[in-house]
Amino acid sequence: MKTKAAVLWGVHQDWDVIEVDLDPPKDGEVLIRFEAAGLCHSDEHLRHGDLVPRFPIVGGHEGAGVIEEVGPGVTRVKPGDHVVCSFIPSCGHCRFCSTGHQNLCDMGATIMDGCLPDGTYRFHYQGQDLGGLCMLGTFSQYAVISEASCVKVDDDFDLSTAVLVGCGVPTGWGSAVHAAEVEPGDTVVIYGIGGIGINAVQGAHFAGAKEVIAVDPLSNKREMASQLGATHTVSSAEEAATLIGDLTRGVGADKAIVTVDIVNEAVVQAGFNAIRKGGTMVITGLADPSKYTVQLPGAVMTLFEKTVKGTLFGSSNPVYEIGKLLDLYRAGLLKLDELVTKTYTLDEINQGYQDLLDGKNIRGVIIHEH
Repeated sequence: MKTKAAVLWGVHQDWDVIEVDLDPPKDGEVLIRFEAAGLCHSDEHLRHGDLVPRFPIVGGHEGAGVIEEVGPGVTRVKPGDHVVCSFIPSCGHCRFCSTGHQNLCDMGATIMDGCLPDGTYRFHYQGQDLGGLCMLGTFSQYAVISEASCVKVDDDFDLSTAVLVGCGVPTGWGSAVHAAEVEPGDTVVIYGIGGIGINAVQGAHFAGAKEVIAVDPLSNKREMASQLGATHTVSSAEEAATLIGDLTRGVGADKAIVTVDIVNEAVVQAGFNAIRKGGTMVITGLADPSKYTVQLPGAVMTLFEKTVKGTLFGSSNPVYEIGKLLDLYRAGLLKLDELVTKTYTLDEINQGYQDLLDGKNIRGVIIHEH
């Protein structure tokens, strides 16, 4: 069949919205009609060369849609099911899935190549194989994906809202709740209040932090953080350091979470210096993997017993966490609608990413037309 998709042909190129060919599903695969796709900064990392996948690739890794067709052997979903996609597939039986770390599933090894688990591709253009980012390619009206990437959700959820729990919400929320293990009474500082950081704010607030300090140079981001649980907002790491000293009588923050768009040495150093003895810093944001962005004094880490750790998908188990977050949303304990700053058509994808780079959006969402 044919499907309209946004393709990235190489670094420093714009998204190219074209019609591509799509193969039918094979064993363990499903055909999904995407209804919505989130504009996450990770896709923009590909365009700027911070992360380099196998080009060409159909972008998009935050998606929600309806199952149209299933291939042989599929048991997790059936035609007509509404699903949110997990950008990390979960096989359920590798070492990591079987020990409660679905976010580290071995099937995730090829998500940057965009091939499916059998090593082949379902998107094609003029005889050339196109990958689907994170084995998904949500910037396409339709895609063939592994059932391991599907999490069934209730049919009454608006998929243009539910789509957010496929990446940004669990990554930020889990960075606070699971990775940082925020506890009641903690002082938490969060650097960077975009689509991930705003949900770290929500997670820290939900976990009972006494002070949630949101750091971002943009006033609209700080205002949103105040609305969703931040007790204090500042525009720079320097301001945060002074505030943390005042709030904790010089002890330091219990937890620091780094969710800036591009992680660098300066923000890592700021977070490390901000935490107390025995404190924890979680690095969620990305940077060019070839660059050494974590440069810290080992003696201080040892003598003050500071912990520095990374997190993927907020150290969450996608199959469970996606449904749990939607239940919290239904109960009024998690804000999702407020996160969507603006919606776009697929043809407007380049404008959507320009708005992201200009700091206008907390989250932009593509609504697919069919």
